[in-house]
Amino acid sequence: MSAVRGTVKIEMDTCKGCELCIEACPQESLAMSNGINALGYHYAVLVQDNCTGCVNCALVCPDAVITVYRSKKKSSSTKINEREPIAVISNVKGNFKMTVEDLPERIEI
Repeated sequence: MSAVRGTVKIEMDTCKGCELCIEACPQESLAMSNGINALGYHYAVLVQDNCTGCVNCALVCPDAVITVYRSKKKSSSTKINEREPIAVISNVKGNFKMTVEDLPERIEI
């Protein structure tokens, strides 16, 4: 089984630097930036290219500023690994329930 490849997009202008995503990342792919955003906070950034797309960071983000992408499986007709969003959480106004489908049973690193 090939390793699952993922990446994240963090809306750095609205991240409040709570560091919950950093603590939730099992791959240690995230860290706090040295820079400060328009709100005056250090924001989270992707610092390692070892993200598996596990969505832990997006699930714990209280401000829903993280979008997780995972590589599509290669088909015989294409050689390009396209990334598609698998977890987008936005406009949270209260309690919500989220379901993530098509996750592998086991992620190999």
